[in-house]
Amino acid sequence: MGNHHEKNLYKLLVLKLIHLVLSIALFYVFWLLFRYEMLWGMGKYGFRYNYLVAALYGLLLYWFNRTYSAYLLGYNRIRALAQGQFFSQFFALVLVYLMVSVAWNRFRAPWIFLPMLALQLLLDVAWSYFGTAYFFKITPRRKTLLIYRNQLDRTRVGNMGGKPTERLYQITNEIQYDGPFSGLEEQLAGYDAIFVAGVNSRCRNGILKYCKVNSIPGFFLPHVGDTIMREAEHVKAFDSPVLYVNRSFLKPEYAITKRAFDIVSSGIALILLSPVMLITGLAIRLYDGGPAFYKQTRLTKDGKEFKIVKFRSMRVDAEKDGVARLSTGENDERITPIGRFIRKCRIDELPQLWNVFVGEMSVVGPRPERPELTETYAEIMPDFRLRLQVKAGLTGYAQVYGKYNTDPYEKLEFDLLYINSMSMLTDLQLCFATFGILFRPESTEGIQVGQVNAMGCEDDSQGAESEEEETAAALK
Repeated sequence: MGNHHEKNLYKLLVLKLIHLVLSIALFYVFWLLFRYEMLWGMGKYGFRYNYLVAALYGLLLYWFNRTYSAYLLGYNRIRALAQGQFFSQFFALVLVYLMVSVAWNRFRAPWIFLPMLALQLLLDVAWSYFGTAYFFKITPRRKTLLIYRNQLDRTRVGNMGGKPTERLYQITNEIQYDGPFSGLEEQLAGYDAIFVAGVNSRCRNGILKYCKVNSIPGFFLPHVGDTIMREAEHVKAFDSPVLYVNRSFLKPEYAITKRAFDIVSSGIALILLSPVMLITGLAIRLYDGGPAFYKQTRLTKDGKEFKIVKFRSMRVDAEKDGVARLSTGENDERITPIGRFIRKCRIDELPQLWNVFVGEMSVVGPRPERPELTETYAEIMPDFRLRLQVKAGLTGYAQVYGKYNTDPYEKLEFDLLYINSMSMLTDLQLCFATFGILFRPESTEGIQVGQVNAMGCEDDSQGAESEEEETAAALK
């Protein structure tokens, strides 16, 4: 099974390389038209330069494809694959055009590249359709076992129905279990994949080793401790292998670069988007005569309070009872018609660029939470305060890979994934990946009607092995 799987990986690699090479070749043709306005007859002068430009485009395209998971066949829908590829080509093209124009000290009209983007989109859709069909042709559906500790953990795994992964992993059996691995080992035989959620650490370690030894794919929902240990540093000064963890700090060079990026990017965005913000503010004022902006107390690094600025999308009396509530989405009666539109387009978030510019927030970081909701979550989940190790941000892992109504435990894990791997490269990837969620309507889904926060579940902490597991159970 292992050799067959490796052969399939090489086949898929060839398929991805074909798309990458065709994309670069298409760019090269239009680059020659852009530079010489012809494809033949311009002699050999400048060809080495042209090859370097094509290579630069290829490197950028590769990086953006990884940012948007544009080649993740079998796990992303055809639409998501094609969309990610098109975003990759568009941004790679824009960056190459800007760099070349600055080097030439002149900006030529880029309209010649519009047909290229149209042809590229056709190639992306065709490749994504064919690639997905070929992937499922050579990849057998895996008989899958799901092991979970309690109903909360089962809910966290979710339902694979309607998702591409349903064609990959067929859950044929579910076991609710939290005992020793020895009592479970015999029941693992005969499965091609294993999903694990919430079992105690000793049992989980046994399953990990079983998957490794038997070359079986294993999928494990992480605990907070796993996320922290993921970026632990190996200390070589001891005779035994020792892993070092501590509070996350921004290295001076990264802190300076990050702040400079925040100032420059937010400043440019405020200038470029000022017409959109002016029109939005006037529309809100004219609709009901209320204020265009909405200020609210939020928490940033070390629990420091600040006033976040947003365009008002709800009625003026939305929280007249004084209770802090998350939105229930499109069914929320408090949202105005203009508010629904600006929420869908994320325009309501634009004034936060000012919070970034003055240093209260960063472009990338955990989303700032309200003090009262933070207190509510922290009462049953003390680890939630770990999000406050760094400055709050406009976007981050939880925004790109989660949703508005993602529960606090999942948000914490997303945020810790970012905190434990912070870098300017990661920040840039998340900034570009944020464009992708603008076209993903499920990212703005609200909580259920009747809830005031993202928990809204009953307690079921019986049988928890540790404080972390009790935290997870309390979210149910």
